[in-house]
Amino acid sequence: MMKKLYALLFALLLSIGMLVGCSNESGSAKNNAGGEKQTPQNENTAFPVTVKDAAGEKVTIKEKPKKIVSLIPSNTEIAFELGLGDKIVGVSDFDNYPKEAASKEKVGGQEMNLEKIISLKPDLVLAHASSAHNSAKGLKQLRDAGIAVLVVNDAKSIQQVYESIETIGRATGEKENADHVVKSMKEKIKMIQAEAAKIKDVKTVFVEVSPAPEIYTAGKNTFMDEMLSIINAKNAAGDLEGWNKIDLEAVVKRNPDVIVTTYGYYVKDAAAQVLNRKGWQEVNAVKQKRVVDVNSDIVTRSGPRLAEGVEELAKAVYPETFKK
Repeated sequence: MMKKLYALLFALLLSIGMLVGCSNESGSAKNNAGGEKQTPQNENTAFPVTVKDAAGEKVTIKEKPKKIVSLIPSNTEIAFELGLGDKIVGVSDFDNYPKEAASKEKVGGQEMNLEKIISLKPDLVLAHASSAHNSAKGLKQLRDAGIAVLVVNDAKSIQQVYESIETIGRATGEKENADHVVKSMKEKIKMIQAEAAKIKDVKTVFVEVSPAPEIYTAGKNTFMDEMLSIINAKNAAGDLEGWNKIDLEAVVKRNPDVIVTTYGYYVKDAAAQVLNRKGWQEVNAVKQKRVVDVNSDIVTRSGPRLAEGVEELAKAVYPETFKK
């Protein structure tokens, strides 16, 4: 029963955090109370525009969208960061950032509510490649109803996140804002990387994305692995591919210097659970009490906050260099 419970928890973490911004207040773009960006509007954007989406479709948006529905948290975060918060009329059941997203109409979770979406009369639906195949019939129904549907790429790297932001920016007439967001993210990550390059005592880090007994970790070709490389740390599970289940003994053998958990929002006292885990007393991270929980959403969600996630991970692994 417990194994089923933890397996369910891991699936929930993936759907909310991983399938599902860097909010630098530089230049003229600053957060207002509504969680939106106030930047000069790109008035010279010409509509209609045609954008090739992640499904290979050429999507034509006839005029600047006035009503937008987002089907996944990462798209929602991007849209808000581009200043489109007042245009968003529907979001997924999993959306939790920014806080203004909670006031939007909910249009379903892993299964979208087609009737609800159509009733909102959106000009544009922001879908996602991670679920587009399973919801192909539903997306076709939306298109048949005269709604423009843009499938955003399922980003597997930070570079691909930039592409997601730029795609949504082009489709919504917010290319200028999208360029600004991407530039800010790149600058922030570049500064962190430069500081981290000075570190001589490189730490080995184990990332625990779900708790015992069903422990899952981030291997190579994940955002977490890329972030660890940026902050000059070694991934203890870097020999594994993607998100992997790993047994307790294997972690002990890898003997990480730091353990980062990403489920503290859902499981109480996540770090304490690791510190008190039977058989792990000789693991360096446990002996040195170097177990830190970070917010799953900002280190795994393919949106503008990934740059903030890099910074939070750097603070967790190298607190002496990156002050909290």
